[in-house]
Amino acid sequence: MDRRQQKTRQAIFEAFSILLERKNFSNITVQEIIDEANVGRSTFYAHFETKDDLLKTMCTDIFQHVFYEDLKQESSHDFSHAGHDFEKEITHILYHLQDNRKKLKGLFSCDSGEIFMKYFRGYLQETFPSYAGKLHQKAPFEYVLNMTICSFAETVRWWISGDKDYTPEQLASYFMEYIS
Repeated sequence: MDRRQQKTRQAIFEAFSILLERKNFSNITVQEIIDEANVGRSTFYAHFETKDDLLKTMCTDIFQHVFYEDLKQESSHDFSHAGHDFEKEITHILYHLQDNRKKLKGLFSCDSGEIFMKYFRGYLQETFPSYAGKLHQKAPFEYVLNMTICSFAETVRWWISGDKDYTPEQLASYFMEYIS
C-alpha cells in the first residue's frame, strides 16, 4: 500500500472512530463515514466492502501487532527479554490496548463492542493455549482455556470502558492473581 493509500485508510479509521464515539455502530452509515473522512464513496469501497469489513479490518490492524509480532522494545514498554512468561505476555497485550484506548473505547461504547469482543476472543484463542494448561491442573484444559480467555477479554472491556487508571502491570498482576 503506498503512502497516499495509507493516509486515506487512516482517515477512514479516524472518521469511523469519531462516529463510534457518538453513535451506535448499527446507526452509522457509509455516507457518514465518507463525509467525516472527506473521501469519495468509490475511495471508501476501494478499501472496504462494507462498514462491517471496516470494523473487522480495524480490529485486525490493532490485533496483528499485539498478537503476532515478537516481543520487542517499543516506546512505551520493553518485553524483548521476557521469554515465554504469561504475565509478561498479558502485560504486553495490555500496553498495546492502552495505546489504542481511544479507538477501543469507541468500539466498546456501542453495539460494535460485541463484534470487537468476538474478534478479540479469537486472537486470544490462538495465544492462550500454551499458557492455559499450566494454570489449573484439576480442571479440563478446554474449561481452563475458555475461562481464561473470557475473563481476560472482560477484564479488558472493564478496564477500557470504565476509564480505569490501572497500569498494564497492575492489571496483569491482578489477572494472574485471579486465575492462579
